[in-house]
Amino acid sequence: MKKIFEVVASIDIGSNYLRLIIAQINIDGSINVLEELVKTTNIGKDTFSKGRIAVSTIRETCETLKGFTILMKEYKVKNYKAVATSGIREAENREYIIEQIRLASGMRVKIINSAEERFYIYKDLRNYYTSEGSRVLKESIIVNITSGGIEVSTYEKGKLMFTEYLKLGPSRLREVLGDLETKIISFPSIMEEFLESKMYLLKSKIKEMNIKNFIGLGGELNTILQLCKGKEKDFIRREDIVRFYNDICNKTNEQIVDAYKIPIKKAELLLPSIIILNYFLKITNTKGIYAPKASLRYGILCDISDDLFHKERKNESLDDIINSVWYIALKYGVDEKHGKQIEKIALSIFDQTKKLHKLGDRERLYLQVASILHDSGNYVSFSDHEIHSYNIIITQSIMGLSDSEVILIANIVRYHINELPNYNYGSYQRLSNEDKITVSKLTAILKIAESLDISHKQKIADINIVNSQDKLLLKIYSQKDNLLEQWSFMNSREFFQEVMGIELEIKAQ
Repeated sequence: MKKIFEVVASIDIGSNYLRLIIAQINIDGSINVLEELVKTTNIGKDTFSKGRIAVSTIRETCETLKGFTILMKEYKVKNYKAVATSGIREAENREYIIEQIRLASGMRVKIINSAEERFYIYKDLRNYYTSEGSRVLKESIIVNITSGGIEVSTYEKGKLMFTEYLKLGPSRLREVLGDLETKIISFPSIMEEFLESKMYLLKSKIKEMNIKNFIGLGGELNTILQLCKGKEKDFIRREDIVRFYNDICNKTNEQIVDAYKIPIKKAELLLPSIIILNYFLKITNTKGIYAPKASLRYGILCDISDDLFHKERKNESLDDIINSVWYIALKYGVDEKHGKQIEKIALSIFDQTKKLHKLGDRERLYLQVASILHDSGNYVSFSDHEIHSYNIIITQSIMGLSDSEVILIANIVRYHINELPNYNYGSYQRLSNEDKITVSKLTAILKIAESLDISHKQKIADINIVNSQDKLLLKIYSQKDNLLEQWSFMNSREFFQEVMGIELEIKAQ
């Protein structure tokens, strides 16, 4: 019998809150929340002030998550995703904490980077505005305020164009500048000055853009939306933000608690959050801030839903990843026509040789990203550019990809010209055996793709790969002289043959 729904869970181990959602995912991709729990935590306070999470905080976290696990069992949840963000990610004792959580609760937690966090949140955001039938996402800037950082992105014509991450979240601002809070009267102005000092490069880039809509995300946006008392359910007018900003900047945390009847935990985050929002409001010409209730935990539910039932939304999220990768490529002066040609040929080879390599959709994404970024090292030097490409890629925060996945992609690019994957080379040597095989297979494909546009003139219109007498025959279709490409192919095929275990021939049509 075909499954028409599944009960799943999303767990967000954040810097200030531990959150659980148990939901029913239906066959149409819709999500019905069955239960939601939120507990406060000192994880972020410990990490951002001391660099390590205190034993007492670890113990409290394990107890809370143990309770989450019991509730999940009551709902018979088998499919869940549990993630930890900057509070644990940046703690020096993070591995111990993840292990203690596993032992205490049985829960397996994945530490995600800011790019993965952004991917989940944007999934929920896209889902929200699609269901609302809104055009807000078409031309917009998105400022996602997490406890440890600010993620800034822009959409143009519904496509993700630009994304950057800055370690300037509310909790971090409070902890970094905490020593000054009791020593000066104008602590808000110090926060603003510090923010301005870190934002000058991004500020000039944003001011050059024609931004029509400002979307704010983050835990305190809901509180700010309620306190500003706007007439629209998810929009705060510019004048209301400015009025609230002026009012809150003159209050202490205790006065904020008394004035707005909120917990001290929220009061501590409210001031730096409104300072950050007001700053971005000043450098844009928008009428106010859209405040949809998009979040990491709901984004995780969307991701589970997409894996189970919703292929179209999954493809839209993959488009966001690829658009963000092209932003990186063009920033480093990649030849766009050549990059698109390599991307096209490499994916065509991948799709036509699936029975040989037996890799899946995730590995196809790695190859696509590697194809787009393979020449980024030319920005540094044309000599040994594959090495420079590797060094550029490993420093990037690529939306939706973990740090280990970025390293894997960097290794694919590292060997796409002359060298072969080398067990003596540090980064490749540290990969798991499974990842070494993945890198070698995708490198072999990328080498062939590169050879078929060695002239950078996009001579090959199409390719077709067929089995012919225990060999693979790669037929190329071109109206141009492609002798150079055929020569380059013959010099590049050996590694493909070695890795795939089959001979490869070429024939011009």
